[in-house]
Amino acid sequence: MNQLKCLPQEEIVWGHDVLKAVAPAMGNYGIRRPITFTVEFLEALNREHLQPAISDGVGTFTGLPPHVPDFAVRDGLRACIEANAGSIIALGGGSVLDAAKAVSFQHFQQTGRYLPIAAIPTTLSGSEFSHYFGVTETDGPQKFKRSYAVRETTPALVVLDPRMIVDTPRMLLLSSAIKGIDHAVEGMRRVDVDHPHAILAARGVERFLAVLEKWPRKLETREAIAGSHVSTDDLLQLQLAAWQCYFYPASVTYGLSHRIGHILGGTYGVPHSVTSCIALAPVIRACADAYGRKLGIFSTDRGSRTPAAFLADRIEAAVDALELPSRLGDLDFDRAKLPEMAALLRQNYPSEVGDLGEDPGTKLDALLESLW
Repeated sequence: MNQLKCLPQEEIVWGHDVLKAVAPAMGNYGIRRPITFTVEFLEALNREHLQPAISDGVGTFTGLPPHVPDFAVRDGLRACIEANAGSIIALGGGSVLDAAKAVSFQHFQQTGRYLPIAAIPTTLSGSEFSHYFGVTETDGPQKFKRSYAVRETTPALVVLDPRMIVDTPRMLLLSSAIKGIDHAVEGMRRVDVDHPHAILAARGVERFLAVLEKWPRKLETREAIAGSHVSTDDLLQLQLAAWQCYFYPASVTYGLSHRIGHILGGTYGVPHSVTSCIALAPVIRACADAYGRKLGIFSTDRGSRTPAAFLADRIEAAVDALELPSRLGDLDFDRAKLPEMAALLRQNYPSEVGDLGEDPGTKLDALLESLW
């Protein structure tokens, strides 16, 4: 049975300098008495571009470490209740967005009311378009990032403004684009090529790679723009690509690259977007039989290569050209942790591990070894 599930997202606004027009009117989207969730690195951006435009804001909360640890969610909820916040503005990347969703959900559990969210993303992973979020549980013997899907936490408003990503650190910005591509590719796991996800995701991947494949080495974004290597319109194209790759998240389920990313990030502290730089291309090759011909939608002119090989090669080439980490060894990850990581994947994500085919346990061990 084919089906399309839509999320309760009211409006997405995009364009150059659109935040200055949208921020004063957020009350029209139910964003009233907002508390701003962000991180210290983005405080200057928050003070200059967001706070002056908000007439009824109740403060800013910045206690948001990566991977959304449970204690930060509790602190964020406490900040919302103490400020009598009526909504949340999430200014930041995937961890900030996930924290806002988690707090909104816990606010519902405690008070019976969700906090509406306005999302102003500063990275390209696409969390602002979904109802998914992860929270890293820290109270047990081993940290574990648990996934949730709560429709009511979908941001009501998303603002895509290239100004918001100009100063995002190079590695974070570009690796989050690979995470965006990960959403497109693994979103094919349970849909076919005629599904709206597939059609939009294929366009999104091309949109991403058209910009990434011309991105200069080493230069930060402002330097790249000053040297006319890329433009602010290219930044907007990246933001639109992230949206197209993650357009129908309620209609798809994600696979082994995502699950490896959850373990690497939540349990071992590897930066979230970097996990896709390391895992996506090898997982595409390893799970090629599970996806079959469907990956051909991403590779119309591949010569003699299979769809999976062509797509994996192209992603791998982009990661290498952008000088992003491509091996766990590049991050000083302890190789001795690989068996423990394999056990966590088999225990918590047997369906995704099953995409490896016959004898998935042995293939998983070999795959993780290749990532190192």
